[in-house]
Amino acid sequence: MSSTDENSSSKILVMGLDNSGKTSIVLNLIGKTNLLDYISLNPTLGADIIQHEINGSRYSIWDLGGQKVYREDYLDNFEKYLKEAYKIVYVIDIQDKERYDLALDYFKSIIEKIERFGGNLDITIFIHKHDPDLEDLRPDIDEKTIEQLSYRIKQLIPDDIYFEIFTSTIYTVFDKTLMK
Repeated sequence: MSSTDENSSSKILVMGLDNSGKTSIVLNLIGKTNLLDYISLNPTLGADIIQHEINGSRYSIWDLGGQKVYREDYLDNFEKYLKEAYKIVYVIDIQDKERYDLALDYFKSIIEKIERFGGNLDITIFIHKHDPDLEDLRPDIDEKTIEQLSYRIKQLIPDDIYFEIFTSTIYTVFDKTLMK
């Protein structure tokens, strides 16, 4: 993926902790559905800006690396990243139970920055890596786990911000299921 002019289209910020699956979701959004595209993925360092056209509309997708040093920079300079953004895609790895609190704290900080700097944008949250055989591999992660995590996410979002929560996986050509 290559960086190009970051100001020529609608801007989508893809955020979350490191190893949550952000780049995999971006690959699916731009139409790369061959699982071989995912084998050699490396951590995103900083911001990877991808220009993509969907149904005649141009999008600038900002895949923001999730390592701590980058997360701190995004929050410290959030107004710069938020400028001209119309959507935030936030990704949480359902299989990384040990970091749910960290993922939710980061999400809460993002929400606080949105409230501070304004902006008319909506948020899509992907509870990602909800793979077909997840309950067999991880019996400690079930539908109740997902419902509880979804509830915790909803508690962080003010009423005036539009959002949707989906479970997602790359193993069924990026399947997403809307959480109610």
